[in-house]
Amino acid sequence: MAETRKGKVQTVTGLLQPDKLGVTMTHEHLWIHCGGFYMEPATQNKAKSTMPFALSNYGWITQNPYSHQPNLGYGPDERSDIAEEMIYYKSNGGSSIVDNTTIGLHPNKQFLKELSETTGVNIVAGAGYYVAAFQTESTKALTLEAMSDCIRHDILEGVGETGIKCGVIGEIGCAWPLEEFERRSIQASAVVQSELDTPVIIHPGLNPDSPFEILRIFQEAGGKLHNVVMSHLDRTIFDKERLLEFAAEGVYCEYDLFGIETSHYQPIPSIDMFSDAQRIQMIKVLVDNGYEDRICIAQDMHTKHRLTKYGGHGFSHNLINIVPKMLNRGISQEAVNKILIENPKRWLTYQR
Repeated sequence: MAETRKGKVQTVTGLLQPDKLGVTMTHEHLWIHCGGFYMEPATQNKAKSTMPFALSNYGWITQNPYSHQPNLGYGPDERSDIAEEMIYYKSNGGSSIVDNTTIGLHPNKQFLKELSETTGVNIVAGAGYYVAAFQTESTKALTLEAMSDCIRHDILEGVGETGIKCGVIGEIGCAWPLEEFERRSIQASAVVQSELDTPVIIHPGLNPDSPFEILRIFQEAGGKLHNVVMSHLDRTIFDKERLLEFAAEGVYCEYDLFGIETSHYQPIPSIDMFSDAQRIQMIKVLVDNGYEDRICIAQDMHTKHRLTKYGGHGFSHNLINIVPKMLNRGISQEAVNKILIENPKRWLTYQR
């Protein structure tokens, strides 16, 4: 079975020739419930946590996205909204999406398949586990072998009884400090990747040491770095020299929080979140230092307020707003094409 995948990309509708991928966002969520992110607001703002979406409320929700319960994900009620987003994404030059919604974030692979068939956007689905805080007690008790078996099944046979096969492992959820469940999740992902050569994408903890620690554990478990993406570097590594040190590890460096222009980062208020302009600056540092072949970008859409229906930037933000700014900041069209097309294609294509 592995031999038939060689030289192809696994999407939710079947194997795809890599040249048909086109422009690809490598870290998005098309169906997600992330109530585990909820953060209780200050007492005087308690009523705002359940208020309906309205233009008059948008400013508060933008500043406090994880304190507004209706904001934490989208699913059955947003089916048509997501389909409209994908049609608009395609009209702006987008062709493919990697959906990183893993166990703990309530994935719906059947919806992904229907969405791809309806809109014509290629969708690659992720296998594996999100962070421990989002898991049930029974899931957290799984052995490394059981986790490996589940990931392997979702890749080779399909998720559950759907027959819909995952084309990546991840996002592999990691916290800081790393929990034992998350350590086993990294190791299980490495075991399956070493067997099947499935691409991997990792969600690091909120500390600049976390990406390095994860790669060490991954390699010690037999994993290879040639097709690994490290997500969320734009909220993890802020120092340019440390970024270049990490890039030298040989993985793909992903800037995937484009569109979040709020410097206040709720999970850790001491962190000043990058702006889109600063994200582009860090990407240019990588390009100028010879890493243009190891960069991916996305928007990590996962809350309602970022959807166009609710007044947000939507899934087309990078194509409409960011690419022109990248070109204006001195990143060449050749480098942009690598970031949007060639790098995702290389990452997602099975080599064996």
